[in-house]
Amino acid sequence: MEYFKHALAQVDSDFIGNGTKIWQFVSILKGVKIGENCNICSHCFIEGNVKIGNDVTIKAGVYLWDGIEIEDNVFIGPNVVFTNDIYPRSKQFKEPLITVIEKGVSLGANSTILAGIKLGNYAMTGIGSVVTKDLKSHGLYFGNPAKQHGWVDEFGEKLKFNEESQTWVNTTNVNYREEITGLIKIETT
Repeated sequence: MEYFKHALAQVDSDFIGNGTKIWQFVSILKGVKIGENCNICSHCFIEGNVKIGNDVTIKAGVYLWDGIEIEDNVFIGPNVVFTNDIYPRSKQFKEPLITVIEKGVSLGANSTILAGIKLGNYAMTGIGSVVTKDLKSHGLYFGNPAKQHGWVDEFGEKLKFNEESQTWVNTTNVNYREEITGLIKIETT
């Protein structure tokens, strides 16, 4: 099995995983690493020092700059904006800041992500969010600047607080414990 590349896409990287689909008017520079079963929609640009995991969806109009690391099962909505320099100046090139998008994160359309932050596992942003700080795992964020407005599970379902157990719970009664970095699923035996 190999990957699909539309005839109108430019792919200079040798590191594209099996089952990945790259659509028209996409430019992928040499050195990019893309995992298996990804979907890179039209009009995307990916610089050479970007790492993308498996099962990632990148919708139309997204530009990924050097220093961006995307883990597995991430969804990046249309026209999400990433930066890699918080003090940009023309013709003054600096080492890009590292931005990490952890497993399962979903970014709503037109969200803007400041360089050098970490988006925790399964965090979610609403459309048009301006993210200027690290996001906690399972946190639901929206606004400008983005603020936390609750918690979500791995499927994006909003969680409710259970007073009795002092945990966050989804509709199938899976419990999550709150910690400094976000929520942790409580495994049952």
